Parts: sequence; structure tokens; C-alpha cells
Amino acid sequence: MEKYMITLLPMLACLVGTSVILHFLIPVLKGRKMGQKILDIGPRWHKDKEGTPTMGGLSFLFTVTAVSTVSAIFLFYNNYLEKKEFLGIIITLSYALLNGFIGITDDIRKFKRGKNEGLTAKEKYFLQFILSIAYIITLLKLGSVSTNLYIPFLDISIELNFFWYIFALLFLTGFGNAVNLTDGIDGLCGSVTATVSLFFIAFYLIVGDISSSVFASALFGGCLGFLVYNLHPAKVFMGDTGSLFLGASVSGLALLSGNPLILFSVGIVYLIEALSVIIQVIFFKFTGKRVFLMAPIHHHFEKKGLSEGKITFIAVIFTVVFSVITFLFGINGIKMFFIN
Repeated sequence: MEKYMITLLPMLACLVGTSVILHFLIPVLKGRKMGQKILDIGPRWHKDKEGTPTMGGLSFLFTVTAVSTVSAIFLFYNNYLEKKEFLGIIITLSYALLNGFIGITDDIRKFKRGKNEGLTAKEKYFLQFILSIAYIITLLKLGSVSTNLYIPFLDISIELNFFWYIFALLFLTGFGNAVNLTDGIDGLCGSVTATVSLFFIAFYLIVGDISSSVFASALFGGCLGFLVYNLHPAKVFMGDTGSLFLGASVSGLALLSGNPLILFSVGIVYLIEALSVIIQVIFFKFTGKRVFLMAPIHHHFEKKGLSEGKITFIAVIFTVVFSVITFLFGINGIKMFFIN
């Protein structure tokens, strides 16, 4: 019971803290005219969103980082955590925070230019690439991860040796950008990430990793606090500030678990969003035609007539279903629960 209470408090702190910060942050963002610029190639009805304050991700970036750090320090000095666990979560938090800073740089550059163009794709990926390499090497030196890749559902492990570095690098940058692509309509990225975070809370609680469950709990609370103002019609957007922080957080939590492939099923919506863009680009390049009316795929469904609320609801249901399947069969969750 004690470990569940330890996990619950960060969730509540981030839920309340994020919503309170946004209450005061939104008027500041409006006053500085830090509103979203809408591309002409986007859905025409999104033009109504132009001027909605963005960079709202600053709210949960601050609360999740602060609450998780304080919680980790408290747990470490009260002998709930070993030094390796403590350092692992601090390093993962730092990785997420630095990715958030990439997003901040991107968002600020957009405002300075007065259009929806910040860092180039190459600049953004290069920065993510460098951070991911540093994160991977640090975790390996610390002993928080290994080059053994566990295959969920099949319950086998494969020693990748050097190829694990390539896998981890593509995994981190790939999912980091996939989460970023998911942030395209009101409430979508925040709702899906809240659900993914809930899965990681359950996963880390049953394996006994309190520090990671606290981080996941803080992330869940931060997403819920943000959704108070981001569900349709959104009063604020998270911007790349928020989406890059969330992407690094969920991919970091997955890598730290020693079972990163579970994010392919739990984060099925992120995967679909990214694949829709890849398929669209490749198909158009070779045929001059489009598979989807617009990519990422949530815009395709918008053009098909689905409301933002319905698309978000369907995405959350997908995430819940795949999370339950992964919990029951991908990690033998029920068996692990009774053992622990």
C-alpha cells in the first residue's frame, strides 16, 4: 500500500500544479502574442485556431521535472532507491528536459520569424541524435540497461551487441518524433500520452521500480492537468516544447524498462501517426499520388468528417486496448502482479 501512495502523490501534485500554472501562463502567452501559426496546407477549419497560445507544454515540463526530481531525492535519501536507480531516473529526466529545450528553441524561433517554421528537420534531428547518443552511453555505463533485447509476447531475448546502439538510437529519435507528429489536434497527444503513462505506472509498480513509477505517475498527472485546457476547443497548445518532452519521456521510460519493444504496442497510435507520414511521402515520391487525404493520419480522418473529439476518443480506446493486451500477454502482467 505504501508504494501506491508514493506513486499517487506525484500524480496529484502534477495534475494540480500543471492546471494552476496554465491558468496564469495562458494570459501571459496571449499578452506576448505567442499564438500558433497555421500552415495554409493544413485543414482549412484549423485557421480558426490561429492565435491560440502555444508553448503550454512549459507547464507540465516544469511540474513533471520538479516533482519527479524532488520525489527521487526523497526516495533515495529514505532508502527506497539504490544509487543506480536514482541516477537512472535523474538521467532520464534530464534527457526529457533537454529534448524539451529543443522544443523551446523551435517554438521561440517560430515566433521570431512570425510563421510556423522553427528549426529545420535536419537541425532538430541532429540535436535529438546527439542527446540520444549521450543518453544511451550514460545508461549503459551506469548499468541501467543492457545490449540484450527482450522480445515481448515471444518471451525471448536476443543479444544485439553493437547493433543495440543503432536500435536504441533509432528507437529514441523515432518515437520522439512520432509523439511530436501526434500533436496535431486538440487533446490527442496529451490523452494518448496520459494513457501510455498509466501503463508504465502499472508496469513499474509490479516490477518494483518505484522511481520510474513515480516519473510515469508525474507524467500522467501533468498530461491530465494540461488536458484541462487542451481538450476541444483547446485554449492552449503544448507546442514542440511539450511534444518533444513527452516523446523523450515515454521513449526513455520504455528504454529504461529493459523492455523497449512494448512501446510499439502500447504506443500504437504514435506508430500509426509516424507510418502514415512515411507511407504518404514515399508513395507520393514514386507515384505522384497520395494514400491519405492528408498526413499525419489524424488529418485524413478530419477530412473524412470525423470531429477532433471523436478522433481523440478512438485513439485513446486503441491505446487502452493495446495497453491491456500488452500488460496481459506481452509482459505477463497478471503473473508478475501475484508474484510481487
